[in-house]
Amino acid sequence: MLGVIEQTLATQSPLIIDGAMATELEHRGVDTTSELWSAIALIQAPQSVRDVHEAYFEAGANIAITNTYQANIPAFEKCGISHEEAERLIGTAASVALEARERYRQHHANASNASTNDSFPNDARPLLVAGSVGPYGAFLADGSEYTGSYHLSNTAYQDFHRSRMQILSDSGIDLFAFETMPNIGEVQALIGLLSAEFPDHEAWVSFSLGDSGHLCDGTVLETAAAIADACPQISAIGVNCVQPELVTDAIGHISAVTAKPIIVYPNNGDIYHPDAKTWTRCAGALSLSNMASRWAEAGASLIGGCCRTSPADIHDLAKALYRN
Repeated sequence: MLGVIEQTLATQSPLIIDGAMATELEHRGVDTTSELWSAIALIQAPQSVRDVHEAYFEAGANIAITNTYQANIPAFEKCGISHEEAERLIGTAASVALEARERYRQHHANASNASTNDSFPNDARPLLVAGSVGPYGAFLADGSEYTGSYHLSNTAYQDFHRSRMQILSDSGIDLFAFETMPNIGEVQALIGLLSAEFPDHEAWVSFSLGDSGHLCDGTVLETAAAIADACPQISAIGVNCVQPELVTDAIGHISAVTAKPIIVYPNNGDIYHPDAKTWTRCAGALSLSNMASRWAEAGASLIGGCCRTSPADIHDLAKALYRN
């Protein structure tokens, strides 16, 4: 039986992933500088989260990623929020993404199959919601998702991720997104948790890289991809929140060890400074829309953007991939 990613790719390929959540929330007036990062909007402005998801669907995205990257129960509790309220907020993240999909579908129910610029599929295209499962390093709120320099036991990793995954599953997401994963031990723990406790779900795994051939913790990318490939429930393997210039080589490393779909959604090339929680603009960064076709030719079949990208970037990326 085909999984949701394989079924969807049979309808449209490549699939378009959405872009940054925090960047767009900031443009809408939400202050994301707390340790909760974009998850603060689940408390202050959940309707803005929904609107960002809908904006990405309007831009051409097939897949919305829930605003749960930094939304986990320990993070909320650390900020004085009760366990019960934390559970509700994670559920809210899933429900507003699902609501955005429904709003988009209703809005376009009577529209033609082509978008206003006739460049990519619009109302007829498949739409999925992926439940973001960010790494333990994101909870540390010190940039550890870009170093992988943390170590927990297999059980401790699973205990950390279990409740968020259960809430996302119960909320009706289509699949999990194990994203920005810098640490192979954590990936193995997540795969074990998926297999043992969520046998009816699939997930993609996307790694955070130190360079085009290694995870941030130094693990060889082929080794990490082969571990993910061995799990039948992992339906796509790739990289995210990496600089665009690393992507083509990374696709080559991954495709050497797996025939599964490859997913790439890099950041816009700006440099993040975790101590100051600021970004330095990279004026010479590669354009996602200019590189998208090259990544598709190299073997990627799910393509989008991560930090510092916008609905306009995703629109341009989708237009480049579906140019007539």
